[in-house]
Amino acid sequence: MDSRPRLSERAKSIPASPIRKLVPFALAAKQRGIHVYHLNIGQPDLATIPAGLKALREFKTEVIRYGLSQGDQALTAALIKYYGRLGYSFEPHHIVVTTGGSEAISFAMMAIGDEDDEFIIPEPFYTNYNGFAITSGVRLVPITTSPESGYRCPSAEQFAEKITPRTRGIIVNSPGNPTGAVYTREEMERVAALAREHNLYVISDEVYREFTFDDVKAVSILDIDDLEERAIVIDSISKRFSACGARVGCVMSRNNHLMEAVLRYAQARLCPPALGQVVAAAAYNDESDYIEESRREYQRRRDMVYNRLMDIEGVVCEKPEGAFYCLAKLPIDDAESFCKWMLTDFERDGHTVMTAPGPGFYATPGRGAQEVRIAYVLNCDELEAAMDCLIEGIRAYNER
Repeated sequence: MDSRPRLSERAKSIPASPIRKLVPFALAAKQRGIHVYHLNIGQPDLATIPAGLKALREFKTEVIRYGLSQGDQALTAALIKYYGRLGYSFEPHHIVVTTGGSEAISFAMMAIGDEDDEFIIPEPFYTNYNGFAITSGVRLVPITTSPESGYRCPSAEQFAEKITPRTRGIIVNSPGNPTGAVYTREEMERVAALAREHNLYVISDEVYREFTFDDVKAVSILDIDDLEERAIVIDSISKRFSACGARVGCVMSRNNHLMEAVLRYAQARLCPPALGQVVAAAAYNDESDYIEESRREYQRRRDMVYNRLMDIEGVVCEKPEGAFYCLAKLPIDDAESFCKWMLTDFERDGHTVMTAPGPGFYATPGRGAQEVRIAYVLNCDELEAAMDCLIEGIRAYNER
């Protein structure tokens, strides 16, 4: 009998991150002198936006004080200006600044979902949604999409089959992590129509908004008419400005009643990071070509990674249209074993590659068994070397 004080059921059920759980094996590989190419995590190698770094260097204060729970006024004003450039109008009370997009999603879930309420979500999806749902006491109801179809948005019939009296909303993420899929206007209209018909919210995670390729444009939930009271936008500076560690995001809605509830959650945790907001305000006020230059660089990386994948016999992968990920179905028997084996048993001239196994991006058991997420966040020279490792690793793994 275990004599230790017990853990909560919530603590026991929260999953390990598939993005980070192999870190001990990567550290052990490095201790053996092996260079690990990290394609497992969405940490860009691009320099943080210069305007943000300049503002941080110039920040002077004798005391780093508590800020406003809803976010500092300078950042709120910068966000309103940024969204205005995109053609969207917001007032300060429509915005609550959060500790990253992660807290924004949690606040949204907790504001509209009671214990065991349900949120329908196409899978595969950003793995941490699982953790956010568990800590918020709500349930994710997945609709499985496939690599063969390019992980397109489910049909209206598939959504309708999942709607129950406990359904509170639909979660969409476009451009998507881990798939790189970008939903069309028709697909976003489909989700909006279901929300209107069944009295649901739409939580739209739009942190990769500008990173689209081949003249594809992301369609925001804000582009859809007659959804004022239902649309909740999640945003973050992490990827847009290559400032993941600043931990600044926001939740936005023109539903005043909802935002009053979100603000009360924000008050309970006091305030978002002071220094991160200094970076964020400067970044959003910047009107340089930083974002467009980043987008072009990611497209070059996408092209290289995708072309190398297409040289592997048996790979299934539609060309990603956005974000900086691809989820590829590889000719392997088990993605979990393969990703671990690449760190424990494989090297190519003293190098190996770390990727994220696909099952962690699904809520349905057994899904994603042959899929691996590749984050093309390294420069093209390093990506070429990493893909050399991956391709040789697949061959060696299958020949064991």
